[in-house]
Amino acid sequence: MEKQELIPNLFRSEYQKIVSVLVRLFGIAEIETAEDIVSDTFLSATEAWSTRGLPENPTAWLYTVAKNKTKNHLKRDKLFQDKLSPEIQYLAATTEEFEIDLSSKNIGDSQLAMIFTVCNPQISLESQIALALNLLCGFGIQEIADAYLTNKEVVYKRLKRAKAKLKEVNVKIEQPGLTEISERLNTVLTTLYLLFSEGYYSTTKNSILRRDFCAEAMRLVYLLASQEQTNLPNVNALLSLMCFHVSRFDARANSDGEVILYHDQDESLWDHQMIEQGKYYLGLSARGNQLTKFHLEAAIAYWHTHKEDLPEKWLQILHLYNNLLIVEYSPIVALNRTYALAKVEGKTAAIIEAEKLNLSDNQFYYSLLGNLYTGIDNVVALDHYKQAMALANTDTDRLIITKHIQNLES
Repeated sequence: MEKQELIPNLFRSEYQKIVSVLVRLFGIAEIETAEDIVSDTFLSATEAWSTRGLPENPTAWLYTVAKNKTKNHLKRDKLFQDKLSPEIQYLAATTEEFEIDLSSKNIGDSQLAMIFTVCNPQISLESQIALALNLLCGFGIQEIADAYLTNKEVVYKRLKRAKAKLKEVNVKIEQPGLTEISERLNTVLTTLYLLFSEGYYSTTKNSILRRDFCAEAMRLVYLLASQEQTNLPNVNALLSLMCFHVSRFDARANSDGEVILYHDQDESLWDHQMIEQGKYYLGLSARGNQLTKFHLEAAIAYWHTHKEDLPEKWLQILHLYNNLLIVEYSPIVALNRTYALAKVEGKTAAIIEAEKLNLSDNQFYYSLLGNLYTGIDNVVALDHYKQAMALANTDTDRLIITKHIQNLES
């Protein structure tokens, strides 16, 4: 790998690992100190490797420098020392005996603790996702801004507020116990689910960034699944859902970045190895008697890996949507259900159910009605597509709606 590519890649993979270890060591109040030490480590790498060339083991070099910078900071900053626990204060006074543990096990433990710290219900979901992208995934402020189609200042303020809130409630960074896992795991999984969605349903045209978001969300769920205390059915269900979705990533857009709808996708571009992974984790999720929205969404995604338009497929999907509405109702789920209903009971029945929702401020509501009315009353269908166009927020959505309008007008 070229030097100009190596440092950004190492920053993505190693920054969040070292930050997690140091924040766990220092406490949440010193989160900026941990970030400064790690950022300074990468600055040193940029300078040293530009003049002296790449070390034999760049990752080990980073860990060594990070350890030394941490020890130096502990040794020279008395004010900082006073903020730390008595145990760390004592060790800092004898830095020769003080070792920063960057072993794989401690990194994994620290990242698990950080997941539960970042996904704190006392801060907004929006802030949780931003913090997760920044602290758990190593994404820079500009990358997060690009994903949210906003500017760096907005993201910076969002992160600053979230960190201030965590300090205010003095969150302890520690391995989650059974009680905390029981109380907080759903919040953690919801955050990681939304983080994945930021990539999979992203409005940014940067396909690399979108894939990276999905990959990082999956990595964090894999981390949960690899730990005995968090390897639970709902974790495996979410991992299964992500595998099924990612399996169709290459088929979802053409070479110009235009979205390809499900029924037009080239099945040969689906990742069948990833589909098998999804089946494996779906099987693991069936342990016990827990049924969550992740189980039901994973099962729906599983049926979508069968391209054939068979009655059994849509009957199963409709049944799953019915249960999903019971487990966790949302208007969007109800809207998606009506498409499955149209496949099972016909468009007329689906139109009746869809119009009951009356989601007059939702473009997808009008797009669905446009689809359902096509072939029944094309004038009404055209009107619905035009209303969807008026509400569309992205160029991708406008392009899809335009094609439907053109088909009806031709």
